[in-house]
Amino acid sequence: MRLCKWILMLAAILFLGGCLAMSPGFETPTVGLKSFRFLPSDGGVPRFEIGLHVVNPNRSALKLEGIVYSVVLAGHKVITGASADLPVIDAYSEGDVTLTATADLLRSIGLFSSLFKNPQKPFSYDLEAQLDIGRLHPRIKIHEKGEISLQDAAK
Repeated sequence: MRLCKWILMLAAILFLGGCLAMSPGFETPTVGLKSFRFLPSDGGVPRFEIGLHVVNPNRSALKLEGIVYSVVLAGHKVITGASADLPVIDAYSEGDVTLTATADLLRSIGLFSSLFKNPQKPFSYDLEAQLDIGRLHPRIKIHEKGEISLQDAAK
């Protein structure tokens, strides 16, 4: 019985060592916010385009498994979403990820109130996202803050 425990422990160590050897020298890709803008809306609910720029410093292609994100606008958490429709970023290259997000109508009531009170004033946004690049690697976390105005929607 003791011999079985040792064999299982040795097999687990060899398996983990093999997994680590599959991606030696892996560097965490860099992800930044490229754009954040309003899109024309069909039904009165605000829509947004969120552009991310990904830099892959590794010798193998980066297959993005998925992304989970949330956006707070003018202090109101109005957007939460996820996407698995993401591009592959080739080795030693850069690529863009574009997300189209629709605001939650019930959560947007406070945002609509703020927009009607100060339609010309820029307001703050806070974007949080996590990119999943595979089971053997930690998620890449993004946190960006800035300002956006309604004039940006007209451009």
